[in-house]
Amino acid sequence: MQVVLAEDSALLRDGLVRLITEGGFHVVEACPDAASFLEAVERHRPGLVVVDVRMPPTFTSEGIRAALQVRDRYPTTAVLVLSQYVEEQYATELVASRATGVGYLLKDRVADTADFIAALREVSAGGTVLDPEVVRQLLSRARNADPLDRLTPREREVLGLMAEGRTNAAIARALFIGEGAVEKNVSAIFTKLDLPPTDQDHRRVLAVLHWLDRTKES
Repeated sequence: MQVVLAEDSALLRDGLVRLITEGGFHVVEACPDAASFLEAVERHRPGLVVVDVRMPPTFTSEGIRAALQVRDRYPTTAVLVLSQYVEEQYATELVASRATGVGYLLKDRVADTADFIAALREVSAGGTVLDPEVVRQLLSRARNADPLDRLTPREREVLGLMAEGRTNAAIARALFIGEGAVEKNVSAIFTKLDLPPTDQDHRRVLAVLHWLDRTKES
């Protein structure tokens, strides 16, 4: 399988070329920046690309943005991203774009040659490989996520007025909107706070308790 590599460090780039070649792949081009990488992908249409997250000129997100472009333009090309640290946003965005033929590894894993080659083969075969540390941090963030963060500004206003004990009619008057609009916002609040209708619980009270817990913390 042909591989295009993008890594700005000449030393690491040469080392990766050697490792990837020893793994049975053919590195057709090794690029020092995102622009030349995208040109190489267009030229060779490889089966697999290996990309550093941070690339010149700003060393922020050039590499991952280039990787996402490859996934959009060439759906059959597998993508393995390497990063010095866990970049949760980038890892989530990469996997969310298409959860097959994709990998996100910390560069420390490259030191374990067998694991690195196994990851290359898994991703190139259409599998998904995520560094254990990436998985740990993503799961931790999911557990700690506050459902109130899902609400729109308008829904937050409505919930704040609900916490003051106001009826839908009073909320409508306060926000200069119709009662129907208030009802839609209230329904959206219940959905986003994972409060399905039950015979045992009062969803309006539970939603207000969520709000009061947040305001107490802040």
